Order: sequence, then C-alpha cells, then structure tokens
Amino acid sequence: MTQTSENVTWLTQEAYDQLKAELEYLSGPARTEIAKKIEAAREEGDLRENGGYHAAKEEQGKQELRVRQLQQLLETAKVGEAPADTGVVAPGMVVTIAFDGDEDDTLTFLLASREYASADVETYSPQSPLGDGVNGKKVGTDAEYELPNGKMASVRILDAKPYKG
Repeated sequence: MTQTSENVTWLTQEAYDQLKAELEYLSGPARTEIAKKIEAAREEGDLRENGGYHAAKEEQGKQELRVRQLQQLLETAKVGEAPADTGVVAPGMVVTIAFDGDEDDTLTFLLASREYASADVETYSPQSPLGDGVNGKKVGTDAEYELPNGKMASVRILDAKPYKG
C-alpha cells in the first residue's frame, strides 16, 4: 500500500477486498448488532447510570468512525500490483535496517499505511520520519531520518522484499 502526495492510496487487490469486506460488515451486520445492544441497555432504565448503555454508545461511535475512515480510504484507493523485488525500498515492502551501521542492532518492518498493519510484522508509514528516510533507497546504502528531538539518525538498509501477507 502506498500513499502519494495526491492523497491516493495504492492497494493490492487483496488489501482492497479485505477493507471492502470490513466496510460491508461494519455498515450492515455490525450496525444492527450495536443497535440491538443500545436498545437492550435502554430498556434497563435510567440512562444516566447505565454503564452498558454508555459502553454501547461508545462502541457505536468508534465503529462509525472506522466506517468513515474506510469509506474515505476506499474512495481514493487505486488497485495496483505489489512492488517489484528490485532491491529498492518502496511501500509494500518488508525492510530490514541496521541502526548506525551496527549489524547486530536491527529492525524489520513493513513500510505501509496502518491499514495494512499486520500482527506478523511491525508497520511504519511511508510518511513517518523513518519511512520517509528509507523510501526509495537501495539495499546496502545508508539513509538518514530526523528523530523527534530534531537530531538526525543514520541507518543502513540491509534488505527489502515485497510483503507476502
């Protein structure tokens, strides 16, 4: 998945289908379920002291926010192919870096939007300082990025392979 400055999000067909299925579930069956929870809690009486009602309303708010996020994401999405295995870091790739050239202090992460986040591997956005610093660089080269304190950090790119999900 890639986000460009034009606010287009590039998705693989698999990622697009997964997000669309989530949207359909949240817009249909999940809305019905939460409405039933709210109605059941409402029937219990005084809403000011009804923890179940307030919890259900909070859950409904989070669910509706996710629906809006998915709608916006899918409206601007373009379906494309996974990045090629060229040795150049690009969104949709699993990247391994070494901090300050120390081959023992490494980090492996998926360079992608959080919509692509997986329990298998940590995800960094291409817009994050580290993501922006390594994006477009070749394996074996060094990259710099700005730390939150304003100082620059250097990493060596050890590997970059397309994410297989």
